[in-house]
Amino acid sequence: MGTGTIKWGMARYDTIGTGYSTQRLPEPSWQAEIDDALSGCQRIINVGAGTGNYEPKAETVVGVEPSATMLSQRRSGTSVQGVAEALPFPDDSFDAAMGVLTVHHWSDRAAGLNEMRRVAPRQVIFVFEPLIAHNFWLTNYFGSMNDTETNAPGVEDIGEHLHITEVRTLWIPNDCCDGVAAAYWGRPEAYLDPAAQASMSYLSMMEPDERAAGIARLADDLKSGRWDHEHGHLRNQDKADYGYRLVIAGAR
Repeated sequence: MGTGTIKWGMARYDTIGTGYSTQRLPEPSWQAEIDDALSGCQRIINVGAGTGNYEPKAETVVGVEPSATMLSQRRSGTSVQGVAEALPFPDDSFDAAMGVLTVHHWSDRAAGLNEMRRVAPRQVIFVFEPLIAHNFWLTNYFGSMNDTETNAPGVEDIGEHLHITEVRTLWIPNDCCDGVAAAYWGRPEAYLDPAAQASMSYLSMMEPDERAAGIARLADDLKSGRWDHEHGHLRNQDKADYGYRLVIAGAR
């Protein structure tokens, strides 16, 4: 088991996570990819589990999550309050360790990834590639998003700690039902909804003045037609790639 004192990140999601159970519903196409990557595994640990989205049907699924607010919204399954950097389980306790859009929130990514490898021979991790995410039009309205995403771990960073066997592109459908940051790439009006903003960590943790200014600029561009002039073709596009990746590592 990992040692040392870890400062938990509970306050962040205890504050911003109250609407996750309604705004962050599992996207079926992503669920299918994750289920396939975890096929054959009956003992699974979900690290940074949040509300439990994308946990597969298996004999044993244990969610580890620091935020009590997120844990209270879990729909089913066993859960433990804890952090990725110090998983409270012996070596090889599970067949697979999964994590969904969580690594960029960890205080010590190397420690967390090494812990996933310690407790399970297979790791399945949903991340986003920062440089691809930079191409998303929403970053034009919120400059600090690029600064934040630059520090997020991509596939190469994961590969420094885990033996990657496969990387899959997780396409974002135009009707994506998981309200992640890039979910509404072809439905820009959705970003004006305060509930949608609150379910996205980047927007919800942004300085209120910056967020309000960016939303106001987007609203103006939608009203004037400028957004549609520049990006309107996206409304008729079926899917898009803004850097979401499923990383499969370890034994398979």
